[in-house]
Amino acid sequence: MFEQKKRLLLFRLRKEMNGAALDTMRYFGADYERNYGVQIYAIRNLAREIGTDHELAEYFYTQNIREVRLVALWIADAERVAVPDFDFWASGIINSEVAEQASHALLSRIASVAELLSAWCSSDNALLAYCALLAAARNGGVEPTVAVSAILSAVENFSDNRLVAQGATALAINLPDEAIKNLLDNLSNSPRANLLREEISWRIE
Repeated sequence: MFEQKKRLLLFRLRKEMNGAALDTMRYFGADYERNYGVQIYAIRNLAREIGTDHELAEYFYTQNIREVRLVALWIADAERVAVPDFDFWASGIINSEVAEQASHALLSRIASVAELLSAWCSSDNALLAYCALLAAARNGGVEPTVAVSAILSAVENFSDNRLVAQGATALAINLPDEAIKNLLDNLSNSPRANLLREEISWRIE
């Protein structure tokens, strides 16, 4: 049944193929077994037609096809994602696009977003930290102390990573003033931390 639905989706994707976008994605290293270069808005429209289907999402997510994996993120049921599932969703985050779409489509809506933030910001994978920071920024419900601790951990673990700095900034600028002050006071003096400090200070002026 899942394989038939996959074939139907691939048929629709071929109609949305975008050669120019595909060339750009390959240039930036977003290679998959298959990649049709379909724009995100079209992927979201296809996912909307399918509707929420968590079992299908889990099957689609294991496929090494860009658009099928991204559709999976939009049809997954956020209420069914818990801490034991983190490794499964982490396994498909192979580039910044998947990290961004995972944070937007699915992980920002899970009940355990604070646990995700703490776990992935202390991991050895910068893409997971980036994804978790964006998810927490979109969620807006993470306790400030948890957010500050995760940001400090991520910046320390990935002191030279631009994406992590962007994710940290996205989360930090939504924190209460006291939490932002605490964060700024505890950032190290590394080049990336100093850039983050400057970016946060500029955003909240």
